[in-house]
Parts: sequence; structure tokens; C-alpha cells
Amino acid sequence: MSLGSFIKKQFIDVLQWNEDSDGTLAWRYPMEDFEIQYGASLTVRDSQMAVFVNEGKVADVFGPGRYTLTTQTIPLLTNLKNWDKLFESPFKSDVYFFSTRLQLGRKWGTPQPITIRDKDFGMVRLRAFGMYSYKLVDPKHFFTEISGTRASYTVDELEQQLRNLVVATMSATLGGSELPFLDMAANQILLADKMREAMLPTFERYGLALDNFAVENISLPEELQKAIDTRISMGMVGDMGRYTQYQVASSMPLAAQNEGGIAGVGAGLAAGVGMGQVMMDALRGGQAPATAPVPVAAPAADDPEARLAKLKALLDKGLVTQADYDSAKAEILKKLIG
Repeated sequence: MSLGSFIKKQFIDVLQWNEDSDGTLAWRYPMEDFEIQYGASLTVRDSQMAVFVNEGKVADVFGPGRYTLTTQTIPLLTNLKNWDKLFESPFKSDVYFFSTRLQLGRKWGTPQPITIRDKDFGMVRLRAFGMYSYKLVDPKHFFTEISGTRASYTVDELEQQLRNLVVATMSATLGGSELPFLDMAANQILLADKMREAMLPTFERYGLALDNFAVENISLPEELQKAIDTRISMGMVGDMGRYTQYQVASSMPLAAQNEGGIAGVGAGLAAGVGMGQVMMDALRGGQAPATAPVPVAAPAADDPEARLAKLKALLDKGLVTQADYDSAKAEILKKLIG
């Protein structure tokens, strides 16, 4: 053994972890030849736990506090009689520190859409994403199941496995919920609670505790979402015939500004009502109406009296202004006299 190694080993009498950066779940204390001196001091801070591993086996687990490592501190080592030898020890030991802080703001999401059966739309493909948080509560299980003898193990290395677990659980939860997509937005908290409950046993197996789980959004593919938006818009329109009449009435002031525009308003209104009826029939699935629609007779465009009567009726209903009425009336009378 070199003099430098000899001296270095003698000063490794305080074992502690300062956690200089975030994102590390497990960290092995670096020791010369993996040997710990008899009577060394082990300091475990709040939000930490430590695992003492001897000859490849977990000998003890330490919570926050200060410990002097002796055979009395670690009962498993009471049969070892070599800790009194200061320089050479026939056994190898390790100390692993674990962060028990809450890991907040961890994101999850579906890399590919999940296909489920929906009551309203049949087979649909859903995407979802959200947040969750967890913490390490059983370092022995985490050491044996996840981190092992690596010098360090980070949060990012664990994320892929946890995300796959979340997506698999979400697929099973949504597939078995029988909840229509249109009701999912109002039940996201309930879905999150069910998913959290389903994932708890697996997290516990790895020595983790799932603290919080949230479903922030559940969405459909863009093409299906557009179809739903169209359906919602049609429902908001309501009576297509009245909607068409409203559009025709709104366009009258602009039509009156063009030559001969107001004269064709009556025909346009009749055509609009007829078009509205056709569209309503199409939305009802092509079923024939209970009563046959009353045919709308097109006004005689060359009959000045009919045009004046129609114009007066529009004025009485408030569909044209007095100025528009006077202008159109004067034009009709001018052509009649001329």
C-alpha cells in the first residue's frame, strides 16, 4: 500500500452526503479499497437515509442522525473480529446514501394514442398527459430492486420505467372505466384517483411512495376533434330555417346598396328558407317531415305591384330601413312611369 493511500484511508472517518445537486436518488460513498475504519462516524441528514452493505449484503439501514460504526451499532457484524485492525481488513463494506425528498413536477404522457371503446363514438384513440410526485421511502427495496451497486442513480434514469408504468395503468383504467369521452373532462380527478390507487402496489415494490397523481388533459386526434366541434356548432345553431332567415335579413342593407339588389330580396329570402328546410332534413337523416312543407311561390319579378307589396311587407317587419324602402320604391315607380 502506498503512503498516500495509507494516509487517505486514515482520514476517512466521517461519512456524509451533502447533496450538492438535485436529481440524485442514490449515491455510494467513495472509499479507498471499499474499506471502512472501525469507529467511523456516519452522518445522515434529514431527507436522507443510508444503507450499510457488507460483503455484498445489506447489513443495516440508518435514518437521519449521527452514528459511530462499531459492531455494537451494526449487530450483523458482531461475529467479525477484524475491525480493530486499522490498516488492512479482510472484508469489504459500502455505504449508500438515498435521498428521501419529494420528487415534484414529474411529467407523464402517452407517446402514442391509446385505443379504447367509447359509448358515443365507438373505437377512439386518446392521448393524455399530466404530472405526478413521489419519494423514496424504503432504501433497502430500492437498492435491491433498482439502483444496485452503481456509484449513483438519478431521477432521470428512473423516469422511463415509471412513465411506462403510468401509461400501462392508464390504458387499463380508461379501458375499464366505461366512461364516455365527453364525460372524461368532468371526471379527471376521479380517473386520477383510480390510476393512483392502481399504481400504489408497484411503487411500493420498488421502495417508492406515490404522493400525488394528476391527469391534466385527455384529448382526441385532431380529425375527430374537428368532427366533434362541427357537431357542437350545429347544435348551437338550432333551427336551421330561422338561422338562414337571420342571415338573409342581415345581408339586406348591403344588398340594397347594389342596383336591383333589394328587388331580389324576396326571392333570396324564399330560397334561404327552402335551403334551411333541406339542410334540416339532411341533419335528421333524410327522414320525410311529418307534414309536407308549404311550397313557397316565387314572386313575379316583373309585377310592380307585387314588388311594392313585398317591399312594404319587409318594411313592416323591420327587415329594411325606411331609407332603403323609399329608395327602392322610387326606383320601381320610376321604371313604371317610364
